[in-house]
Amino acid sequence: MTNKERFIELLRSTKREGIEKLIDFLEKTDFFTAPASTRFHSSYEGGLLQHSLNVYDCLAGLGTTTGDVQEFQTAGMRLDSIPQESIIIVALLHDLCKVNFYATEMRWRKDANNKWEQYPVYAVNDRNPYGHGEKSVMMASEFIHLTMEERYAIRWHMGMSEANIIQTYCQAAEKYPLVLFTHMADQMATSYLETNTGNKKPEDVYLGTEPAAQNPEEFAEAEPI
Repeated sequence: MTNKERFIELLRSTKREGIEKLIDFLEKTDFFTAPASTRFHSSYEGGLLQHSLNVYDCLAGLGTTTGDVQEFQTAGMRLDSIPQESIIIVALLHDLCKVNFYATEMRWRKDANNKWEQYPVYAVNDRNPYGHGEKSVMMASEFIHLTMEERYAIRWHMGMSEANIIQTYCQAAEKYPLVLFTHMADQMATSYLETNTGNKKPEDVYLGTEPAAQNPEEFAEAEPI
């Protein structure tokens, strides 16, 4: 059985409504041939598919399977029981965001004879700057229903190692100015209009006049903080 056949068979085994539409979508993308990264891990043709299956094998190996449920324990204490279909969905679709995400570029280097030659490399071409885990959640939700636990697991599958959040935000703001204006409006409301007990009154809002100078003696009489 090929990786592609195994991947599709696992997805179909979930019997999740809409799974066939998702598979049909993947067939029309580069999911089965794309790398999993530009140069960090599984950066070869078919690497994304292999990585997705590897994550499934690792996740499935972390628990004990009983029927259609997988139990997770630590030090003999039961933590959770997860349906097998959730294990499959989370593992196989966690990097769905990398569909149509990579492009091939030609670069120059010197060969063994110290002559210049061109060689292909993978580069990022993010046409839908929606983040990483959250984009996978969004894309999967276009076809199948995700449980809340599945959404959180996919969203945070990179833990606290996401270093490209600022870059993604800037790309999204450049693509859709509404992103920037919404962020600005949110900051303006939070910083200028609201308090923890309600909205500020007009007289509480700074109107551009400097406060009256205080008597220096007032500071001397103030209690230490």
